[in-house]
Amino acid sequence: MSDTSANNKRIAKNTFLLYIRMLFLMLINLYTSRVILQILGVEDYGIYNAVGGIVLILSFLNSALSNGSSRFITYELGKKNTSELNNVFCTILNAHIILAIIVVIIAESIGLWFIKTKLGLPDDRFDAALFAFHFSVLTSVASITQVPYTATIIAHEKMQIYAYASIIEVVLKLLILYLLPVLGQDRLQTYAILLFCIQIMIMSIYRIYCIRKFNETKFKFIFNKKKFKEVAAFSSWSLLGNAAHALTGQGTNILLQMFFGPQLVAARAISLQINMAANQFVSNFKLAADPQIVKYYAAGDTDKSKELTLNTAKFSFFLMLLLCIPIYIVAEPLLKLWLVSVPPYTLIFLQLIVIQSLFSVLDTCFYTGLYACGRVKENALISPLILSLQFPAIYIAFKVGCSPIFLSYAGIFVTIILALIIKPLLLIKLAGYTYRDMKDIFVPCIKTAITAFIPSLLIAHYLSGNYWQYALLLILVIIIIILSILYIGIEKRQRQELFKLIKRKLLHK
Repeated sequence: MSDTSANNKRIAKNTFLLYIRMLFLMLINLYTSRVILQILGVEDYGIYNAVGGIVLILSFLNSALSNGSSRFITYELGKKNTSELNNVFCTILNAHIILAIIVVIIAESIGLWFIKTKLGLPDDRFDAALFAFHFSVLTSVASITQVPYTATIIAHEKMQIYAYASIIEVVLKLLILYLLPVLGQDRLQTYAILLFCIQIMIMSIYRIYCIRKFNETKFKFIFNKKKFKEVAAFSSWSLLGNAAHALTGQGTNILLQMFFGPQLVAARAISLQINMAANQFVSNFKLAADPQIVKYYAAGDTDKSKELTLNTAKFSFFLMLLLCIPIYIVAEPLLKLWLVSVPPYTLIFLQLIVIQSLFSVLDTCFYTGLYACGRVKENALISPLILSLQFPAIYIAFKVGCSPIFLSYAGIFVTIILALIIKPLLLIKLAGYTYRDMKDIFVPCIKTAITAFIPSLLIAHYLSGNYWQYALLLILVIIIIILSILYIGIEKRQRQELFKLIKRKLLHK
């Protein structure tokens, strides 16, 4: 069996394991979100997302360093440089411990000042919000110090433990639903404590597994300055990007809290929850392919690295299309069935964010091509600048009285610029891609999206009213999307290979 065939089978196996995880996680997360909203109430749910957003903004340093951590651990594995792995791991872990201390200091000083003076929390929930904030900081510390272990698991492509730990995590979150009504008088405070406990449990599972399975994760007081400078230099180019993402993501929640109150924060958080479930569906495929993209490049096989990057972008878009159009079409009955009582603006927030996700998936997939070859400097200078313009624009728009929906339109506009212009040009200029490569991605993706979306909207115009009609609508829309992908999105050769594979599997059974 060739190395390429073996690698493809490994990607398929890991993708399958991650999809099993995803389906389980998605169902439980959607259910728990609905019940948590009912137990906490819209106000407390919005408050938790607002104060937690401040901690997440401060964790942008962790996101930047985690990108470098994952890349360097995977790169050393690709080079089969086992002697350096332990030095790299220990250096990265020590760096994350230092980072966690920095986050605590900033959060408990500047972050605390902002909550007390600027956030505009209800007076009767102020003490509970501060309590939740402190535990959000502790939860963030556990997440930050966990990054090197998670990066090692992904680099080794041991997705089964990643899947199992995630399933355990959502089961524990499910238990919260039964503990909240009986533990403590203030449910917001109890919720913050229980989430922290879950994070500690999951962190322990990952660490025990890594220490037992991977020799390089045996902790030593090693801080290789040279290696740290390499990781920091690489990560520094992600720093601005992660800061911009944190500002436009969690920062907009804070602006919603300041200008419109916790109910709008809750509405956006709910829409993001559904969108996150859809994104997990696609990111599983990308997560399984990314290590191979880096390893191909590290081994000097740039053609295979480029081919896998392009295929990942194309099929990730199709997978997202298969979810985004149905969610957009049946968003209203979906929310009513899921939440019963739907907060204002939740519907339009959800519909617009799934549109943004279609372009966002191309943006993130193209970044992997730059990430694999280490050419992230230019992207780190351009993309964050464009992203960060959202925050002042949204602030000014809210200040002059614009609708909260403005933030969604701003997000779609910026994502289109990044996905269809900035990232493709950077790949062409820096990573050896061609305009033909980009055309081969964009043309079938755009044709497929238009062919699937317009008929779906027309059918939705006539089929709506009761849940039976919506169920029929959903089935028809999915069929339209699948046919569009098969006969417009993918090449004839790929379609024939797919049909042969399906036929072979059916006959085998």
